Amino acid sequence: MRAYLSLPLTLAVGLLFSAGCASYRFKSAVPEELRTISVPVFENASGFPEIDAVVTEYVLREFQREGTFKLKNVNDSSFKLLGKLTKSSTHPINFDRNYGARTSEYRYSLEAEITLVERGTGKLLIDGMKIKANTTFLTHGDMLTGLQDAYPRIAKELSRSIVDAVLAQW
Repeated sequence: MRAYLSLPLTLAVGLLFSAGCASYRFKSAVPEELRTISVPVFENASGFPEIDAVVTEYVLREFQREGTFKLKNVNDSSFKLLGKLTKSSTHPINFDRNYGARTSEYRYSLEAEITLVERGTGKLLIDGMKIKANTTFLTHGDMLTGLQDAYPRIAKELSRSIVDAVLAQW
């Protein structure tokens, strides 16, 4: 008798909780015929060499990982994502007490501007959206090596924000 009473109660509670999930989708809102994208190498106006190639590589990886879009060349894709690295900076955040005021840790900030173009119509879905990322790095006495070690981390963070911004258009 007790089992029969708990079954309707369990079902009622389950329906109540699942009602809040009615707006969630298990598949992408991007139409199937529009799920191709090209990503040319980002333009680099950041002042830091080689970061453009690293960010572009991580954006491509993130699109592959996320899975909504297939990567194609510019002539075969539905969309083209253009990116420009516009600003970058380093700010000291920690100092080595053994060597006076020598910086041992920096905060590295990178800003990109993205534009998403529907290739067939030329329509701009995103026009110059600014996206920022930050990370930190240790110098161990060599700032250039520390900065280059930070490139993958900041590129990964920036690429996730870029892909999220593209997917938010639907």
